[in-house]
Amino acid sequence: MDNDYFSIDAILAENQKIQCTFKVDIPDMGHLAGGSDRDIKSLTKAPIPIWLAYIMLFSDWADFTIPSPFGTRVRNALKAEPRSVKLSNLVGAGGLWYGFGKMVMDILSEEQANGISEVLTKVHCLHTLCDVVNSWFIQAFKGRLLEVIDQAQHFAALGPAGGGGPSTDTAQSFREGLDGTERELFALAQESAKRMKRWHEGNDKARR
Repeated sequence: MDNDYFSIDAILAENQKIQCTFKVDIPDMGHLAGGSDRDIKSLTKAPIPIWLAYIMLFSDWADFTIPSPFGTRVRNALKAEPRSVKLSNLVGAGGLWYGFGKMVMDILSEEQANGISEVLTKVHCLHTLCDVVNSWFIQAFKGRLLEVIDQAQHFAALGPAGGGGPSTDTAQSFREGLDGTERELFALAQESAKRMKRWHEGNDKARR
């Protein structure tokens, strides 16, 4: 996912909210905290969408905490078994867990980014933020990608007549837990497998 102004994925990821704690009083902006107060007072906590949080954080008006989808509990679960984590539960159905994580890392200091990179990449020795941005998806993504492709090819092989086909509870649970990026890859892999199957069938007919 890129950060292009017109990227739908980037827009969706930036709409995710992070918990901010205001460091200063801000007049006439109380509505951001969701209450009835006219002004925001120092130490007020409020969930703010990332696209708006950028301004507040870089202006040093607020601090933020690492969102729970990238917290210790998720980190430990990914370390234990990447395929067992339902990413869709962390960011909502169709949500972009990877995209959200990249957006968060873009506003972190290098030390903080290296910490969250363990969740996104499960790599423990990244030294620069550039390395993190370039590698943010590798390990957690790779740990789940093979299962995404395997299941996509399985359903492509079944064809329309196969219906839902045999499916274990574990496999179904994994599919239900795919984030938006993984769902897109699932669809692409499934279509690719179908085209490959048609190509092989066409070659077989031509030889007869």
